[in-house]
Amino acid sequence: MQWTELIVFSALFLLVTVMGFVAARWQKGETLDHLDEWGLGGRKFGSWITWFLVGGDLYTAYTFVAVPALMFGAGATGFFALPYTVILYPIVFLPLVRMWSVSRVHGYVTPADFVKGRYGSHWLALLIAVTGIVATMPYIALQLVGLEAVLRSMGLNGSGILGHLPLFIAFVILALYTYQSGLRAPALIAFVKDILIYIVILVAIVYLPAKFGGWGEIFNDAQAKFDATPTPNDGILLNSNNQLQYATLALGSALALFIYPHSLTGILASRGRNVIKRNMVALPAYSLVLGLLALLGYVAISAGTKPIVNQATGRPDTNTIVPELFGQNFPSWFAGIAFAAIGIGALVPAAIMSIAAANLWTRNVYKEYLKKNATPAEEAKQAKLASLVVKFGAVAFIVFVDPQFSIDLQLIGGVMILQTLPAVAIALYTRWFHVYGLIAGWIAGMGYGMWLLYNIGNPAIGKAHFAGSALPLGKLSIFGWHPFGGSTVQIYVGIIALTVNLLVAVIATLIARKLKAFNGTDQTDPSDYHVDEDSPRVKPVAAH
Repeated sequence: MQWTELIVFSALFLLVTVMGFVAARWQKGETLDHLDEWGLGGRKFGSWITWFLVGGDLYTAYTFVAVPALMFGAGATGFFALPYTVILYPIVFLPLVRMWSVSRVHGYVTPADFVKGRYGSHWLALLIAVTGIVATMPYIALQLVGLEAVLRSMGLNGSGILGHLPLFIAFVILALYTYQSGLRAPALIAFVKDILIYIVILVAIVYLPAKFGGWGEIFNDAQAKFDATPTPNDGILLNSNNQLQYATLALGSALALFIYPHSLTGILASRGRNVIKRNMVALPAYSLVLGLLALLGYVAISAGTKPIVNQATGRPDTNTIVPELFGQNFPSWFAGIAFAAIGIGALVPAAIMSIAAANLWTRNVYKEYLKKNATPAEEAKQAKLASLVVKFGAVAFIVFVDPQFSIDLQLIGGVMILQTLPAVAIALYTRWFHVYGLIAGWIAGMGYGMWLLYNIGNPAIGKAHFAGSALPLGKLSIFGWHPFGGSTVQIYVGIIALTVNLLVAVIATLIARKLKAFNGTDQTDPSDYHVDEDSPRVKPVAAH
């Protein structure tokens, strides 16, 4: 047991716990018994709060643990996280502003709310809501993977249900202050989380390379390690097999990130269009830190750091690489600060994700199908209860399922959420797609994407199915026809599934228009997409 690290970690964890409960009174509205106040913080967060909130939402504990772990295990492929966060912000700059404006006018809380208003189809909205909830669940579970990596490095490395007790206690505390304070809790805690992470990474990126002979020596050690492995796709440079995978994974991840429900939650909580624009300009600062952080995977190779062996599976848990690197090469007190940064970095996005999933359940399932006349107070109560279920469902997932499998499921979640892009993002600019076309495209893209993922195995870890998201082109078949022969060049499954989705949506739309099928009723008009923070809402919040 690493007592110094554990004491420092516990002290900082206690600090953010107190902040979580105090947040209920921070920028307090008339009541938290309203989904706008509990789930969106009153829609009045300014530039600084939004920057920390969205940054804390997108750059999670899994990001700060798994990116360098992937660099440690696979080399240059793991660096895809940097270009995707660079190209992300120009892509989403204008769509997010439009989404904020129309949501302000109509009181939309979720992307499924927008789809319902845009197409007048509760069935399409239900598909978007269910997709968002299912894709978010493994993302929450992955925050637990990052937190457990830290707990293991401090010596809390038991097995079975009792071995997960520290994790369970941490998420009980998270559940309690999220239940009480809603989105204000992670928004306030994000300040502490991001400051800690910036301090830790800037110290690590200066101190550790100097300790191990400089970056030239570190890159040489990394290349020597990859040269000695039988795998053809690792190394400090990309090769002909993984370049397409790298590019499509970066593009697919960029397209997917801001249509995740938790990403839109942070945007809709801001008070105006100018706040969003300033954030899209400032958020790439996180990409700089991410790039520096990724290189710690190579530093761990040079340092000879070994991952902790997972007692449940008997395999090394590469998610512990960064915590082990910090624990072995920093003074105990600073290692404790680093562990707290990673641990708190798990709590902030987990809270936002659970709130986003709860909003989807409340507005697009509970209110739509179970209790249409629910009052705002009943909506808020339902969302609070749903957020508890989501959190403890994620804990149960980690306890009873191999954590390595949860990482694979996160990749599946990215493929799934991409199938909502036509109905959510493209619909912000055109209503050309017919509602039946969007439903048909979703079914085709989701079905084909899941079938491709099912057939991806990894014998090295004993998995025959769902073992990743990189598909060799030679395995891509269309009704038994293999257009790329036996090619070993890899591609991201999400891009293939999205392409199928769009093709089917176009064909089905043309057929539906030819048959003059009813296309629902659009509740929006062009002026809805241009309101700013000074424009009043023209409809009551729950009117839709």
